[in-house]
Amino acid sequence: MNRDPFKEYIKQTEPSKREKGYAWHTAIGLQAVDGLKTSKYLLDTAIKNIEGEISIEEAQELLDTYYEENLNADAGDRTEEADKVAVRIAKNLSEKAFSFTPNEYLSIHKKLFEGIYGHAGKLRDYNITKKEWILNGASVLYGSASELRATLEYDFLEERKFSYKNLTMDEIIHHLAVFVSRLWQIHVFGEGNTRTTAVFFIKYLRTLGFDATNDIFAEKCMVFSKCPC
Repeated sequence: MNRDPFKEYIKQTEPSKREKGYAWHTAIGLQAVDGLKTSKYLLDTAIKNIEGEISIEEAQELLDTYYEENLNADAGDRTEEADKVAVRIAKNLSEKAFSFTPNEYLSIHKKLFEGIYGHAGKLRDYNITKKEWILNGASVLYGSASELRATLEYDFLEERKFSYKNLTMDEIIHHLAVFVSRLWQIHVFGEGNTRTTAVFFIKYLRTLGFDATNDIFAEKCMVFSKCPC
């Protein structure tokens, strides 16, 4: 999209439209992490949701029906994946419920990718080394499959024990950046790690009292994936 139609909604003072605008802005922006683009149909559906014409559940149903009735709509470019994951991200970000646990992290992955990836919500059971195009082809050493659960639980435990008391804002930001980059580098899923981590992190920030505007994730998703580990 050359023009972001959600900018005007984000500027609005009406809380409902502003929050929905942020959610959709982020949901669609995050698809660029895997080089994916959403369709005009998804965009039109998102605007109907923001305007209050349909609920987020109805938006999801419309999208599912659209692809059921238009089997060739994807044209092999993964647009269907981008559309379906985008509406699921928008829905997840609109939900207030959240728990800072590994199971919540796995649950978000399942909600975003069920029916798209066979391993949705499951830890990968194989080792991977990938040359990330997002890192200019550099290889990344991800967590060992045999240690994924233990590593994930350790990082969550350490973060849960950490105290933000008396820290400067710069110190808080640095600590959070290190935490989220480590969480991403474990790469517990076969695919969908960055999008899942971004959604989880946005919701976690909210529990810490931060007014996460989501801009860094929607507009700078490439930078997010390049966080130093």
